[in-house]
Amino acid sequence: MSMTELIFIRHGETDWNRARRFQGCIDIALNATGLEQARHTADRLQDHRLAAVYSSHLGRARETARPIAEALGLAVAIEPELRERSYGAFEGQTHDELLRNHPEAYQRWRDRVPDYELPGGGESLVALRARVFEQMHRLAKRHAGQTVVAVTHGGVLDSIYRIASGLAADEPRRFELNNASINRIGWNGEQFSVLGWGDVSHLAKMSI
Repeated sequence: MSMTELIFIRHGETDWNRARRFQGCIDIALNATGLEQARHTADRLQDHRLAAVYSSHLGRARETARPIAEALGLAVAIEPELRERSYGAFEGQTHDELLRNHPEAYQRWRDRVPDYELPGGGESLVALRARVFEQMHRLAKRHAGQTVVAVTHGGVLDSIYRIASGLAADEPRRFELNNASINRIGWNGEQFSVLGWGDVSHLAKMSI
């Protein structure tokens, strides 16, 4: 069986990213920098032979996916399971605000306690990993032997890297989750592997 390649892209920058404010499932639009990042990402991928372009239903992901799909003459297919982790009561707050308002919960988040459900209906790392694992398998099965793009979010990418590399959910993160980064995952029919990660070389000529 030939290799299936899943190219996962984090959405472009938003004002909340810049402010280090938790977005989660709140629908925040790209800022001017994010829109330019999306255009550069589309330019980078326009010569790739891609079978499909997928996106989370959240606006910042759809806005990033749109120019990629247009450059390739494809439609954006929405996959709700690519959505960001639900951060519950954390959503809308900055790290400094959480340290003041929810110190215990914030510390457990920082400690990456796998089965800890964030207050206010947030997802645990265990629940997030299960959702992401199932979505990765769906895409790989649907596009066996092909290459596809899926625009998603930082929390989801964290799980993707850990699934493909075998890194435990509670291990410290020593890999990047940059906006508009290109992250390549392979599927050989039996297991996932990291083919390339955190590629932002296409953003070197950003004007903003």
